Amino acid sequence: MMPYLCGMKHLIVILLFLLSPGFLSAQRIISGHVTDGRRPLANVNVFIKGTMDGALTDSLGNFRFTAQQGDTLIANCIGYDDAIRRLDNTCTHLSIHLHPYTQTIDEIVVTGSGFSFGQTEGVKRLGALDIVSDGASCGDIVAALQSLPGTQKVGENGKLYVRGGSSDECQTYINGMHVLRPYTTTAPNSASRGRFSPFLFKGINFSLGGYDAEYDQALSSILPMETTDQSVADKLGVSASLIDWNVGGTKTFKEGSLSMNATYLDLGLYQCLFPDRWDWLRPYRQLSGEMQWKMQPSASVVSKTYLGYDYTSLALNTEGRSFDLHENNIYLNSVLKGTARGQLSWFAGIAVSGLGENISDLWANDDHMTHRNGEIHLKAKGTKVLSHALKLTIGAEEMLRYMGIDYRSNTISLPQYHKWFRLPAAFTDIQYRLSQKIYAKASLRTDYNSIDHHWTFLPRMIVDYLPTTATSLYISAGRYSQLPVDTILMQSNSGQASAYAEHYIFGLHKQLKNTTIQIEAYYKNYHHLPLWQEDHYTADGHGMSRGFDLFVDDHSLSPNMATMISYSYNDSRRRWLDNTETCRPDYASRHNLRLSIKYGLERLSFGLTESYASSRLVRGRNTPYYNSLDASVTCLASKRIIIYSSLSNLLGRKNIFGYRNNGQPITSSSNRFFYLAIFVSLKSNKAYDISNF
Repeated sequence: MMPYLCGMKHLIVILLFLLSPGFLSAQRIISGHVTDGRRPLANVNVFIKGTMDGALTDSLGNFRFTAQQGDTLIANCIGYDDAIRRLDNTCTHLSIHLHPYTQTIDEIVVTGSGFSFGQTEGVKRLGALDIVSDGASCGDIVAALQSLPGTQKVGENGKLYVRGGSSDECQTYINGMHVLRPYTTTAPNSASRGRFSPFLFKGINFSLGGYDAEYDQALSSILPMETTDQSVADKLGVSASLIDWNVGGTKTFKEGSLSMNATYLDLGLYQCLFPDRWDWLRPYRQLSGEMQWKMQPSASVVSKTYLGYDYTSLALNTEGRSFDLHENNIYLNSVLKGTARGQLSWFAGIAVSGLGENISDLWANDDHMTHRNGEIHLKAKGTKVLSHALKLTIGAEEMLRYMGIDYRSNTISLPQYHKWFRLPAAFTDIQYRLSQKIYAKASLRTDYNSIDHHWTFLPRMIVDYLPTTATSLYISAGRYSQLPVDTILMQSNSGQASAYAEHYIFGLHKQLKNTTIQIEAYYKNYHHLPLWQEDHYTADGHGMSRGFDLFVDDHSLSPNMATMISYSYNDSRRRWLDNTETCRPDYASRHNLRLSIKYGLERLSFGLTESYASSRLVRGRNTPYYNSLDASVTCLASKRIIIYSSLSNLLGRKNIFGYRNNGQPITSSSNRFFYLAIFVSLKSNKAYDISNF
């Protein structure tokens, strides 16, 4: 149902990445040559500041793309200082000289298994930037990340499943603070979407494992995202489509900027034009609003505050029940960070999450569930560069959570469940440069679980070897913990223990002329998973997951074309939940393959994505393989108007995601999804400035 829910705040990200340099009303061609003073430099990232317009230099150090007078050009290459040029009407061919520098420990970021988008805290890794622009993502961050290796295609809920782990094992953080409910709520067996606009963020670091001690309560992966900095110009934009309407803008001030955005989504009109398989009593509707206040009172201090709210409702007949949902969700995030003398950086933040759900006919006719979930997250940390080879980070955090479930039914009697509990923790990272080419990070985290009154120690280690500026070999090992979800805690004995997982990862990252290659092998071992025994959940479950991932991002076939290939092999086994024996989880497919092609031509841009996943074992039956061919077309009608269209599953394949208790297959509400929208910038110079954050 939800793959076509691409409101303006979600779709704009596609438009930015899909638009080739020739789209943006460029007036002339900029070309140039990059050297280090002795020889040409290949694979230098040359781009326009504040945009994704640019190119990589070829083997002779040459580059060529379109730009406008007044743009700021940046040439960036690992191992060299950035070169910055202001383009005037005399600039047509540039000679750029990059100066090498000696990296200090503060300039190297040792990371585990992951992919980076944009620029985040010291990370400049521009490989895989364009994965969100394929026709299948439709501007949704979660759908975009599912094109990466290591992820599983689970169409019946659309959430992130990573390397044999369940969707609950992936946690989301914004500006370092936890998000309790990152997904929208939908009808049963329907794909969810991320709650947040992709343009809210300047950087997205999707970690598939081996993450820092700063993060926990995630057995498989984490998604840390950094919001954009203070805006420097006023913006105002509107959009309209068959399913949603959006208005938003930004007002700048001397020391900050205020952004606001409002969206109303209603599938009623779409379902009249394109009926689906479901019997809707009330179409899916969502009213949402966002606000961001960003300030930089001094050169060394930055504050960001984000507030988001959404209300969702729907009702439909499904499996003989009249499922009816009403949901309210609110999220507040406020952080303050800065630097002090002596290369000391500090951070403090608070996040508040609240969710309220009222659902009728959830599992049986005439039942009703009221679900309340809340969290207060506090965090503080400091980082000190002790020498040219040593950096130390120390921090602490507190998570105060509330859960309340009240379930009533004519046939089942469950007691009301209301519980507060605390999850305090302390962590430290020591990053050390062993040599000019070898870096290591040793981490230790200690957690306290107030439910079972137990302290846990979680050591982690990463070693990164850089034989050249374009090659990285890394190995990591670590231990991670996580509490079960609300419904499991409700049906557990008092003192439910956390689950644990050990990660072991070996990887290779290689940057060729115009191609990025990443290969990783991994093994995960699970302990104390929730297991249903004798009418309640225990912590006696266990499991393992192993496999390898391959990722190739290529820009060498044509100047206007980008191709991406990702493949994952996963072998996982678990005995958990209601499994009576160890078996493959029903969400896990052994093979996942994704091919994406994007091509820009004058004012048009085309995207084509092929997705494949092998069969899954659900309720003792193997599903057919999954296959979907998706396409999108973007047209820059004028400097301020963009028209976007997409069509999923061109071949009309009826994909089966699983089976119900009665043996009926679980499918999407329709085989294909079509989207057409127009986006208008009312106060900006470029169409993609419709983005309101």
